[in-house]
Amino acid sequence: MLTFAAGLSVTSRAGGQNQAISPDLVKLADSKSFKVFNRNVSSLSDKGKKGVHLDESPGDGVAYLEGIEFGNGTIEFDVRGKDVPQQSFVGLAFHGLDGTTYDAIYFRPFNFRAEDPARRIRAVQYISHPTYTWQKLRAEQPGRYEQPVNPVPDPNDWFHVRVVVASPQVRVFVNEGKEPSLVVNQLSDRKKGRVGLWVGNNSSGDFANLRIVPA
Repeated sequence: MLTFAAGLSVTSRAGGQNQAISPDLVKLADSKSFKVFNRNVSSLSDKGKKGVHLDESPGDGVAYLEGIEFGNGTIEFDVRGKDVPQQSFVGLAFHGLDGTTYDAIYFRPFNFRAEDPARRIRAVQYISHPTYTWQKLRAEQPGRYEQPVNPVPDPNDWFHVRVVVASPQVRVFVNEGKEPSLVVNQLSDRKKGRVGLWVGNNSSGDFANLRIVPA
């Protein structure tokens, strides 16, 4: 099921199936059309990319697109964090209900090129809030829900993400990588829900070129 709101551009693939949704993030930010929890959203234009900035604040934050309910399919976007330890957590919330209940894939750019191999293997993470936090998953199932990224992006620059959801399986690809950096099975029983831009505790983040293709 997919519905559409203002600021969403919809194109059809061959045969008229699997409509691709390309939100105008700048328009959504300028018109305050995101459903935002614990952040402020502003438009940005940088290095040829037009998108949005989520500001820094204690606690996790998410900016949901209004009028979209996503089940299975592919979500792609460009994202930029920074190489500052414990201050850059950037990613995507999906199958969301509100500001505290969602599944998410996020990145720790400060671990991308870390000298410590124990940090490098914690570059991309799956969580399912409110029950399955990163702390709980790391303690109970270490190495299963967080992995290194390949190829390794510049931690201070834009990189491309492709998240493929075929519930319960979720695969995460980075840049032009042919193999997924992370493959997990979802821990929630939600099969559909909201899609949002996500940042973690004390983290800001930049997002552009969001594209959603339902299966």
